[in-house]
Parts: sequence; C-alpha cells; structure tokens
Amino acid sequence: MTFELLNNKRIPYICAPLTGKNREEILFELETIIPMQPDLIEWRVDFFKEIHKTKHVLSIAEEISTVSDMPLLFTIRSEKEGGESISLSEDGKVNLLSEVCKNSAVDMIDFEVSNDRDHIKALRKISKENNKKLILSYHNFDHTPVNPEILKRVFEAEFYEADIAKVAVMPENKEDVLRLLEVTQEADEVLDIPVVTMSMGRIGSMSRMMGWAYGSIITFGVGVQSSAPGQVPIDRLRQMIEMTQETVGEWE
Repeated sequence: MTFELLNNKRIPYICAPLTGKNREEILFELETIIPMQPDLIEWRVDFFKEIHKTKHVLSIAEEISTVSDMPLLFTIRSEKEGGESISLSEDGKVNLLSEVCKNSAVDMIDFEVSNDRDHIKALRKISKENNKKLILSYHNFDHTPVNPEILKRVFEAEFYEADIAKVAVMPENKEDVLRLLEVTQEADEVLDIPVVTMSMGRIGSMSRMMGWAYGSIITFGVGVQSSAPGQVPIDRLRQMIEMTQETVGEWE
C-alpha cells in the first residue's frame, strides 16, 4: 500500500507508533493496534535494541508490513530531537535508512531537516529511486520557537524536496498552541507539499485534535505506548476528530 491510497480518506490520517524494544514487543503492539484501525503505522526504530543488526531490522519491517496492510513509516528519531540513544553513528543511521529504502516494503522514512545536508540529499535520492516517501521533520522538546523559525524549518524541508514537512514543538502556554496552529495554516497556504504539525504535552493535545482544520494532514495517537508527550489514545482521538468535523464541517 502506498501513501497515495490514503487520499480517498478525510484528513487527518491517524498514525500509531510502535515502540517495542524487540520483535515480541512489536508483534504484541501490532496485535493491539490493528483492531483500532489507524490509517498508518510508525515504527520508531530508535526504541529497537537490535537496531545495529540491519538484516534483523529489515526482517522485522517485512513482518510488520505482512501482518498489517497499513502504510508503514520508518523512523530513527535523533536523540537531539527527542529520540532514544542508539548504537549507530550518523553514517550508520543513514546507511540503515538507505537499506530500508532499497530492501523493504516500508512506505515512508522520516529524517530530521537539521541533519547534515549531504545525508539529506543522499536519502532524498535513494528514497525517490525506490518509490519511498520522505518526511523531513523538526522537533523541539524545549519550547515553541518564534513563527519565522518554524516556517524556516518547513521551507527547508520543501527546499530539499521532501514529500511532507513535519514540525513538533513544546508549548509553554495556550498561546503557543494557538500560534502553532496559525503557523500551520500559513505553511499549508504557501508550501507546495503537505505539512504535519503538533504541539506536544497536555496543553498541546488540542493541536492533535484540531490541527487538521489548519492544514496538518497526520496526527499521532497512542496504541499501546506513546512516542511523544501529549499523544491521545487512538479511539478517543478519532471520536473527538469526528465529533468536531460533524459539528463544524470541513474547514477551508
């Protein structure tokens, strides 16, 4: 299944993370998540303890794709942007992402837009050659930067020819959440690629439920274990989104 097949569904697409440390935990998560029917699954491979074993990682990716018919997003979140500590160097991380593009049924990969320019360009080339979507992302777990800084990140993602630009930031107050939604709307209007944004933590939960109204195409919900602060259980998230859409209709 390719990401385009989601286009016949109403946004936002709900993504459920897999954070298991080993194969058994990942398969248990899948058993729990699949009946919840998210639109796509993100495998957060930085949680996987055997990330250094490329063949094993490829095998697990294939197993996830076989068990589930949902599009699969493959992410090795950088420790500097909220990910787990891993045993791979940056070159090793890029090599693994490259192998995943070339030798797996993964649909999308995620890479931070703050990473080395040559690494970004290399992954863009390899992902295109293998018909994989590339999300270029920016995460700030400390605060919500000023609007021009956020916009700079999404423009960088577009500059590097990403298929999707993603931003996740930490609010200090409700005003930060509202500001992110405003920036999301602006980015959606000026970019030629889709955007995904979220404000993290409890205060930011509203953005996960209402971000679609401002242009964010994906929201992340908890299946078994959250991968970021403020994620809402899938069933509750879907219920709140559908209730809001029925009440206010499709926002333009």
